Amino acid sequence: MKVTQKIAQCERENKIWWSFEYFPPRTAQGLQNLLDRIERMRGLGPEFIDITWNAGGRTSELTAEMVKTCQGLVGIETCMHLTCTNMPKEKVDIALREAKVSGCRNVLALRGDPPMGKEEWEAVEGGFVHGIDLVRHIRREYGDYFDIAVAGFPQHQTLPPEERDREMKFLKEKVEAGVNFIFTQMFYDVDVFIDWVNAVRAAGITIPIVPGIAPIQTWNGFQRATSLAQTIIPQTFQDALEPHKANDEKVREIGTNLVADMCRKILNANLGIHGLHFYTMNLEKGTRMLLEELNLVPRVETIKPLPWRQSLTPTRRQETIRPIFWANRTKSYISRTENWDEYPNGRFGDSRSPAYGELDGYGVSIKQSREDALKLWGQPSTFAEIADLFAQFCVGKLSALPWSDQKPSTETSIISEQLARMNTLGFLTINSQPAVNGAKSSDKVFGWGPRNGYVYQKAYLEFFVKPALLTLLLSHIERDSNITYYVINKRGDLRTNTHSEGPNAVTWGVFPGKEIVQPTIVEAVSFMAWKDEAFELGQQWARVYDPDSPSAKIIAELMDSCYLVNVVHNDFHDAGAIFKPFFQAGEEYATQADIPNGQ
Repeated sequence: MKVTQKIAQCERENKIWWSFEYFPPRTAQGLQNLLDRIERMRGLGPEFIDITWNAGGRTSELTAEMVKTCQGLVGIETCMHLTCTNMPKEKVDIALREAKVSGCRNVLALRGDPPMGKEEWEAVEGGFVHGIDLVRHIRREYGDYFDIAVAGFPQHQTLPPEERDREMKFLKEKVEAGVNFIFTQMFYDVDVFIDWVNAVRAAGITIPIVPGIAPIQTWNGFQRATSLAQTIIPQTFQDALEPHKANDEKVREIGTNLVADMCRKILNANLGIHGLHFYTMNLEKGTRMLLEELNLVPRVETIKPLPWRQSLTPTRRQETIRPIFWANRTKSYISRTENWDEYPNGRFGDSRSPAYGELDGYGVSIKQSREDALKLWGQPSTFAEIADLFAQFCVGKLSALPWSDQKPSTETSIISEQLARMNTLGFLTINSQPAVNGAKSSDKVFGWGPRNGYVYQKAYLEFFVKPALLTLLLSHIERDSNITYYVINKRGDLRTNTHSEGPNAVTWGVFPGKEIVQPTIVEAVSFMAWKDEAFELGQQWARVYDPDSPSAKIIAELMDSCYLVNVVHNDFHDAGAIFKPFFQAGEEYATQADIPNGQ
């Protein structure tokens, strides 16, 4: 979606919005850490993010890769910076083409700074001389596909009149060439900013202006950034911050209050500005503190328009249905289905023509290195020790399992004790969701989708289990007509008690003015594809250990002998009903075997 569409939507809803800027790090580890941080900061509710372009063009490939990742895997609208510096026309076209393929609809067009080591800016052969040339090129080649932004400089208001008017003329020419909105350079003098905005409007420029807000993180960082950009610092800022320049924590606290006051003045100045763009400097705490001070709380529908993370590439943007099996491995699901020519949407139009991709790339690997895996899971040598690891994960005492890249979701805490008990009884759980009967779509635990709606879930459990215990479990399950299940072994032998060949919706939402949305399903074709991955992940875990070790042997043996099972309780009014057959079968199994639970 275009940034101007998001801004217009927020204005219709009388909503204050915000966005974040990041820059590409210099190292591979720095990149991974930043992507993890962007994932976390997505929870702060930005409407979009933007990714900078290195002044010398050196990180251009990294910028394009980050745009692709943020659009496709993080699922957040992204604006790509693009500069003229060291960029011949051919490289510009490659960058724009890749952005379009990634689903990016927004570009910030800049002339750029001189390359590192040079004082004067100069165009490269076959490149563009001015930012307006880049704007015209994008419009000529891509029509209205991209929203184009340019930079605005509030401090131009302090220039001598002739120079100030000339800069305003240049800005207006860019707008007339096809610019859709303006990002401002960071500033701290709010009066200068307000005067500049009024001057921009007086010049006949009506497109949205997005104020660039820089959190104050440390005294040295504040001094360095303002010196580099030659930013005017109000005396009130200097007087408040300088006495504490040796205390970073105090500087951040005072700086947060000062910048928050500035933001309030902007939002209350009747400028028609209802959004703030935070220059994060790839840091989380300062931005988070500012949002908290401003009491800007993210809305559920911004963070979670569907129960699972959407991908915003052109082919997947309309995807509305996914199988539940990959709930904890989104990247793997996207990887294995990226070559599909259509994706499930609407009323169960599930995609059967293309096969799920083979187990390659991301899909075959557990996330942890061997060293990290050993630290995390130790060296279990008995079934009881393995079951205890699963139980610890369910109650939040273990950060990951091979089948789940991250800690259990918040909703899992609702049933964490039941899940832990299941594991001690011998059911090794790898996926679950509790029953939900009409939670508000704004609910902090279960909510998703548009405001004023209600969401529902059927209880779902997925687990590995030994054959003898499975036999007992099924004898209890068959007594409850509301339970449906699929059972499969490593060879692919499938059995089920469902009489329907179609999908079973396990999550759905009811929203004003919309058809019922049913975004998460259980069905046989997907389960058989997931089976290969689930068993392979267990084998990967076994291979963490030396082949002749007790840990390797017992894990490999479990993967060879256990069944993978998923169970749905179709009465979502009865939240605890799904657990009853498990507790009954588990206790009976332990008694019959005359051994401690789970052995």
